[in-house]
Amino acid sequence: MQSLLPLVVDVGVPMASYYLLSDGFGLSEVAALAWSSVVPALRTVWSLVRRTGVNGLALLILVVNLVGLATSTVTGDPRLMLAKDSVTSSVIGIAIIVSVFLGKPLMTAGLKPFVTKGGAAGEAAWDRLMAGSERFRRAERRFSLIWGTVLLTECVVKGIGAYTVPVHTMVWLGTVLTLVAVALAMVVGGGSCADPMEKMVKAEAEAERASGDPSGDAGAAAFAAPVAGAAS
Repeated sequence: MQSLLPLVVDVGVPMASYYLLSDGFGLSEVAALAWSSVVPALRTVWSLVRRTGVNGLALLILVVNLVGLATSTVTGDPRLMLAKDSVTSSVIGIAIIVSVFLGKPLMTAGLKPFVTKGGAAGEAAWDRLMAGSERFRRAERRFSLIWGTVLLTECVVKGIGAYTVPVHTMVWLGTVLTLVAVALAMVVGGGSCADPMEKMVKAEAEAERASGDPSGDAGAAAFAAPVAGAAS
């Protein structure tokens, strides 16, 4: 639930706010879209402030949103305000793909805690696999590539919709497209990358624990031969 909260804030709250301000309070499309963007922006600022380090992805999202919001507010074009969401997706998608080729996949920040379960043994197993398993490193890179590709595709679809679908319809349709894109990335990335990586980490951690614990299976095997010889 904690991991899904940002998605609810960034996707659900703006949509609900738009219809409340537009239909309930009679604000114009531009004003309703502008005010509905405030909560996600504040959440991003808060996430940056409370962290000890700089979250590059969160900062990128904030900058793109602020620039897009300022531009579309000045022009007074509601369709441009909708299009800024697709621009955000495209910038993030491109950044994720570029990060893979730079050797620092952005999605690893969310992937690693899921795969290792936050335990010391899991993190140690992750480090060993990153150093010695090309299959593991390839899965890590592919996970970010999947997310980047899905976000770029979402960008194209939402960009087309922003200028072809009525604004009032595109607000909820854009939310649906975002949820579908996230679900698709989670299913494809999870099945082809995260799940196999989790199994590899678990196997690596168990192998390390067995080799270093004389009271475990490895220890029992080590003492089995002498005992068997004495009995014979």
